[in-house]
Amino acid sequence: MFKPLRALAHDLDKGAVTAVALVETALTRIEDPQGEGARAFIALDGAAALEQAAFYDRQRKAGLAVPAYAGIPIGVKDLFDLKGQVTRAGSAILATAAPAEGDAPAIERLKAQGFIAVGRNNMTEFAYSGVGLNPHYGTPRSPYDRQTGRIPGGSSSGAGVAVADGMVPLAIGSDTGGSCRIPAAYNGVVGYKPSTGRVSTKGAYPLSTTLDSIGPLARTVECCALADAVMAGDWDGNIAEPRHGLRFAMPRDYFSGLIDETVASAFERAVAHLGRAGILIEEVVFPELTQLPGINAKGGISAVEAFRHHRAQIAEKGDGYDQRVRRRIELGSLISAPDYVDLLAARQRLIGQFDRAMIGFDALVMPTTCNAAPAISALARDEDYLKLNFMSLRNTFTGNFLDCCGISLPMHREGEPPTGLMLMAPHGQDQPLFTTAKVVEEMLASLRS
Repeated sequence: MFKPLRALAHDLDKGAVTAVALVETALTRIEDPQGEGARAFIALDGAAALEQAAFYDRQRKAGLAVPAYAGIPIGVKDLFDLKGQVTRAGSAILATAAPAEGDAPAIERLKAQGFIAVGRNNMTEFAYSGVGLNPHYGTPRSPYDRQTGRIPGGSSSGAGVAVADGMVPLAIGSDTGGSCRIPAAYNGVVGYKPSTGRVSTKGAYPLSTTLDSIGPLARTVECCALADAVMAGDWDGNIAEPRHGLRFAMPRDYFSGLIDETVASAFERAVAHLGRAGILIEEVVFPELTQLPGINAKGGISAVEAFRHHRAQIAEKGDGYDQRVRRRIELGSLISAPDYVDLLAARQRLIGQFDRAMIGFDALVMPTTCNAAPAISALARDEDYLKLNFMSLRNTFTGNFLDCCGISLPMHREGEPPTGLMLMAPHGQDQPLFTTAKVVEEMLASLRS
């Protein structure tokens, strides 16, 4: 596995490793015929990555200044524009589209700090699923029980697998209903969803202009914080120490009876451990949460906004879509304009109620997903696909609808199926949430070993 980002930057600065060596390691792991690289990455840009790495090495050798993370390889979800490359968004019908004229601003910021994009990570077509299947480019398998082949989670499927397998130390995804946090949970890594609006979504293929956000996946909270800070540009990425004892709200009524035995066991063990370590965890009832499934029964805001974007393309090239994705997008046609306006109004009302209810709490805590990653074969029937997609998205989507920032942390023990513990806080509480998450990460470390 790669070291954390700060350690890699230190080693590069001290000459303990070269940028070329790091990029070569990433490419070797991605191209390993026994690994998942061919499914975790849709495309590689190895020659350009090595050229950039060699440039940074020459700069360092000459004693010239280089950016803070110059030479660290990363994966970039296929929905981001990269100059001179085609943005396919996991689809086949966009494979012949014109290359992007420039980098998406979020990726441009990372490159400005020296990160090197080695390739484009696989994803659910058009980012519209929580399970991570892709019939066009293959489905990367979660690292657990790889012989069976379990779903990676979506839509940032390749990002989660690439980080879990040590192909790259950092991958950048998007999160509209859980697409950073779900793959993090299913692959045993950390995934972060920032408050909407902090990171530019320009140059990222849209799903929902209201709900889309851009976030990192990495192996530690600190690595996600550093990447978030670079992309957002509104803080330095240095996680503060907690100023008080932590207090969490736990809406057990929202997920009780809906999570499977594997998740329930890991979550109860983790919550008990955090309580013994000094975190005050209070069971609460938030009516705002229980209203969400009904409000979004027809597909909600995402379906309307996705259909608006895709309707002309579906009319022309609909047969080339993943038909499961197409059907979900087309649900948006069933929601009238007045209903859509009502959805937006209901969202604002519930956000206000939720934010007030969270006063005095540092985070809302619950399982990231309702289940551990099922076998890919378990989604063969459409009815099973829909059920398991719902179970993947149910908990995470609350954060998108209620405009929260959120993070998924691994809570399983070695040898167990990967499961995630999710912390969420109201919009704008990103920095305090990183402080909280780092504390929890350190507490869970002893439990997981």
